[in-house]
Amino acid sequence: MIAPSPPEASAWGSLHLWRAPSWAELAAAEVLAAPKPWCQRVLELAQGASMLRPTEAACVLPMAVADYLAFEESSAVRHEFVAGEIHAMGGASRAHNKISGNIFAHLHAGLRGGPCEFFINDFKVRLEVAREEFFYYPDVVVSCHPRDIGQYFLGSPTLVVEVLSPTTETIDRREKHTHYRQAPMLEEYVLVAQDRREVTVFRRASGWQGEVFTTAEAQVEFRSVKHAMTIAEIYEGVF
Repeated sequence: MIAPSPPEASAWGSLHLWRAPSWAELAAAEVLAAPKPWCQRVLELAQGASMLRPTEAACVLPMAVADYLAFEESSAVRHEFVAGEIHAMGGASRAHNKISGNIFAHLHAGLRGGPCEFFINDFKVRLEVAREEFFYYPDVVVSCHPRDIGQYFLGSPTLVVEVLSPTTETIDRREKHTHYRQAPMLEEYVLVAQDRREVTVFRRASGWQGEVFTTAEAQVEFRSVKHAMTIAEIYEGVF
């Protein structure tokens, strides 16, 4: 099957009037396998209509939840699911990986044997916001609610950590910050810069007001899991 051609640019004034191809059609056309010129054109036109994440580097495609979960099991590229659309995720930098690894290693050492489970990079969090479903891949996530942890995703995060990058910072600070706060069991949302020493902790108990840490000796408390790290430990091997 050949991927369907999008309308000419003049027809995109009202993007929603064009019927997006079904997931089955896209899969048969191998559009999901890699960004194709047609797929890139859809993205460019949709971005121009301010309908998609402005920093998205790959194509955004419509998909049902069941199809997404099945597709993601065999996909070589990770995708986040945002209210019926999948967004391909790019690779992480050396600094991004080291920071995520440092935080995960400390949490693993401090929490192992306890009631909480912790995951890094490749484990999804499912959220439901305004009757829409979202699946995100946090850099580090801890859940102290084992009955809500499945084979490929969890639904009740306790602590979420996102390491910022130039292409995701706006999404992490706005979209994800807003959506994660809707998770009733989430107690802390943490944003970690990778180009400077700066960690911001948002806590439910503090009305989601951010607390910023920048000095090497500062203790960053993850109160939800009774664990702390210094800024120097978080950025070990980076700065």
